[in-house]
Amino acid sequence: MKAFALYSYVSAAVMVLLLHACGETQTPDYNAKERRIADSLENRLVAAPGKKPLRLLTDRPYNLETPLHYFMQDITPNDVFFVRWHLPVPPQPVSEDTFRLRVTGNTARPLALSIQDLKTKFEPYKLVAVCACAGNARNFCDPRVPGAQWKNGGMGNAEWTGVRLKDILQMAGTRANTKSVSFNGLDQPVFPNTPDFIKSLELAHAMDGEVMVAYAMNSEPLPYLNGYPLKLVVPGWYATYWVGMLSHISLHAGAVDNYWMDKAYRIPAGAADANEDPANLSHNMVPISRMDVRSLFVHPEPGTVIEKDKACEVQGLAMDDGAGIVKVELSSNGGATWQPAKLGPDLGRYSWRRWHYTYTPAKEGNVHLLAKATNAAGRTQPASHWNRSGYMRNEIESLPLVVQ
Repeated sequence: MKAFALYSYVSAAVMVLLLHACGETQTPDYNAKERRIADSLENRLVAAPGKKPLRLLTDRPYNLETPLHYFMQDITPNDVFFVRWHLPVPPQPVSEDTFRLRVTGNTARPLALSIQDLKTKFEPYKLVAVCACAGNARNFCDPRVPGAQWKNGGMGNAEWTGVRLKDILQMAGTRANTKSVSFNGLDQPVFPNTPDFIKSLELAHAMDGEVMVAYAMNSEPLPYLNGYPLKLVVPGWYATYWVGMLSHISLHAGAVDNYWMDKAYRIPAGAADANEDPANLSHNMVPISRMDVRSLFVHPEPGTVIEKDKACEVQGLAMDDGAGIVKVELSSNGGATWQPAKLGPDLGRYSWRRWHYTYTPAKEGNVHLLAKATNAAGRTQPASHWNRSGYMRNEIESLPLVVQ
């Protein structure tokens, strides 16, 4: 079909629109042919370098989603960890022998650090943290919104090893008037007018002792597609700040003027859970930052047939920005009553918490289980959630099951 060559750059949802434009379909509504096309594209699995088959969103650059069955464990293995890039990455990993992390700008001592420097001149630091795309679960937004159509697999939980960013900045000598720190990687735009993917943090955040420059993931070198050789880890914040293939840190006396901070990844200011009304969009937008409270189902799959009066083991995950998940509750009656789930191991404030719940249906028919998490700050999940970019989606999730 004429539109298929474009799939490297678009989602299956957009593909259906392209098929209409190319005359491949006859009506504006999904027909059986379109459903088959959308299903096959939305669920296409591809084995990229260093990865097991993952759900392909785009391949230029690679954006790959982790199938949910890999989340039935506390730590996500490197070879199934999701992949998110905005710009194309170098075709081959860089050499550790020649690579240097450069620290420049408003500093007393500009640095050019090798990987060996980072491993030998600084105290090692380890942290378990969730890395989650801000657009995770965008596929479920209603009304639909543009952007990579992530389902629930645009995230992963890993143990990161590296160096505290604070220690690197102290070695460089941060000048007294420094206000912000920016981060750039080796990924490069195809077109000259495309801005580099640069993110920034306020100096106080960069110096908090938790932000880190990681050189290992789950006790192994960072996978190439997850940012080898270095990755900025910003625990409790969405993955847009976790710059991969980190090569340049710059200190600034003021705020950083950059497209990826000023125009992209922005949410309605002051709105609870970044919610907005599709009919009344906000005009006041701010950069996305901290993760919101969220829970989701991992097992069983939606639509699974279960038996009346027989126990069914339900599993899921819960996470937040580091305040800590204190409870997850489930409902089988539309939220009229809630029952507690059992929380799994606590691997640290920035790790996700697995949860388990035994559901024994008392009658046959269709049922929708609901799950909601609450954190130590008292924040929980909204009944509904929408914004124009599909960011921070954390509404109470529903799992449809069939009881026979």
